[in-house]
Amino acid sequence: MSTLDDAIALYASGRQRQAFELVVREVPALMNVAAAAAYSQGALEEAEKYWRLALAVNADYADAHNNLGLLLAGSGRLEQAEAAYRQALAANPHDADACNNLGILLDKQDRRLEAEVVYRQALRIQPDNVGVHNNLGNLLQSLGRYAEAEAAFRQALTIQPQHPEANYNLGILLAALHRCEEAEAAYRQALAQRPDYIEAHCNLGVVLAKLNRYGEAETAYRQALALRPEFPEAYINLGNLLTAVNRHPEAEAAYRRALALQPGAAEAHGNLAALLARLQRPEEAEAAYRQALALRPGCIHTTYNFALLLLSLGRFSEGWRLYETRYHPKQTNCLVIFPNLPFPQWQGEPLAGKSLLVWQEQGYGDEIQFCRLLTELKARGAARVGLACKPPLRALLETFADADAVHPVDEGQTIPNYDYWTFLLSLPLHCGLGLDNIPAQLPYLHALPERVARWQGRLPAARPRVGLVWKGYGHHGNDAYRSLPGLATLAPLWTVPGVSFVSLQKGVGEAEALQPPGGQALTALGQAIQDFADTAAIAAQLDLVICVDTAIAHLCGALGAPCWVLLPYVQTDWRWLREREDSPWYPHVMRLFRQGEGEAWDDVAGRVAEALRQWREARR
Repeated sequence: MSTLDDAIALYASGRQRQAFELVVREVPALMNVAAAAAYSQGALEEAEKYWRLALAVNADYADAHNNLGLLLAGSGRLEQAEAAYRQALAANPHDADACNNLGILLDKQDRRLEAEVVYRQALRIQPDNVGVHNNLGNLLQSLGRYAEAEAAFRQALTIQPQHPEANYNLGILLAALHRCEEAEAAYRQALAQRPDYIEAHCNLGVVLAKLNRYGEAETAYRQALALRPEFPEAYINLGNLLTAVNRHPEAEAAYRRALALQPGAAEAHGNLAALLARLQRPEEAEAAYRQALALRPGCIHTTYNFALLLLSLGRFSEGWRLYETRYHPKQTNCLVIFPNLPFPQWQGEPLAGKSLLVWQEQGYGDEIQFCRLLTELKARGAARVGLACKPPLRALLETFADADAVHPVDEGQTIPNYDYWTFLLSLPLHCGLGLDNIPAQLPYLHALPERVARWQGRLPAARPRVGLVWKGYGHHGNDAYRSLPGLATLAPLWTVPGVSFVSLQKGVGEAEALQPPGGQALTALGQAIQDFADTAAIAAQLDLVICVDTAIAHLCGALGAPCWVLLPYVQTDWRWLREREDSPWYPHVMRLFRQGEGEAWDDVAGRVAEALRQWREARR
């Protein structure tokens, strides 16, 4: 007989109370089973009806409240879902599943501190609940409490070492902490437990790429795509990888495939734009940047890259404004670190009678190039203008007439008080700098006479003297393209007779100058150079400097010393603009040699050698 038949028989025999108790006890459980079956088959309306019927009979049925909460949350009725979970806990305060589900709901609504309380309540009820430990780890990571998050994931894995989600989430955390080898191990554990874990394949590719294991990274991305051919994120990551290894046509195809699958993917538009800019296709790059920013307004990374494109096109007005995204007072992942100074940042207020500190940023070359704008500050009536700089620049920048004080920024350095401070490269925005009003009166920096005398006897007697620099700072973001493979790349220059070559190379590549290829005569001075004032004293006594795109180019320009600069095709720095062979920043003293698409540096050196030959003949 069925439960209903039993209840009818009891009722007919006069045992109405027993009949009612049977219904209250058994019918809700049957309704719960029916609802669960309907839910599993996607019949949501029917499932909800059964659960509500069960609760109409027994309002304290915790399982039905919890299951109804899952249904309501899945259909977006979050307030009702929260109420259902809380009713489940009111009926059964020891329901760990209801606590976990409520925590997930609160977390998704960014009510993270409330969610943490509920997760910890669940763990007090059921300390070995792996799912709750895993969810708590994700929550703590989102709150930036990384050590606690790692402890939560590792506790989950202590309970169940073969838990793919906990291993995967631990991998995400370790990757965010730049512990890439450990992240790799965690992702591989997740994949050992679940070989078809698509997201783990994709994220494994990311950490392998960060470890410069590009072949393995590509394999991981393609494995993810084999499992899910329509996976935009994997195509974006693959595009990033192919860009890094200079497989540009394949990278473009990967980004475009991602956009075909997900036209609203702002990241894909932004990355495609950066690739197109790198490939000297500015019109297409601009369109892609604007599309990316329409989809994700204010994205710092995309806005900054777009600013660089606009500046390279000479569209300074819009470019300087967007270039301000390189820093943010409350973010640490920006290009420029916000200084901790006790006086306010200058926002363009009147400067008459005021003092202003110009704060150093980015590379040595930036400081040399833009310190000239202090003159405009003095023209606006600033009573005192100070210039903060990197210590190796101090003696050189002290030769700038409009710097009232030069402060080397070093650990423990005390900066005197000013009315305002500003970043050095914010001055072009505040000064309204355009191509038609670049202050280019040269020289604006000078070699110190005592330094000139110190170096005079170390230079070759025969003239003309030509200085060489073939590598830049190794940690520069584009150094792989802007630096030459080595000194031997400049071998064509040695075929020009009657030239005395001098190495200004300092740091990376410096040792090459001590043993130049082919026995080429080369005066190597790098080891003895102490700072930029030394380099300036040497450059002032040379007839020409030939260098890659590094600070030496700006030093020569600021001194008014002739300089030829070799520029890479890929990611040519914005300040050299496009297609020009001269520079409005350093008129009449600078000549630009641009690498062509697909052109080897050896070929560029050949062109420079021919120009040097003509230059030498003209001097005769």
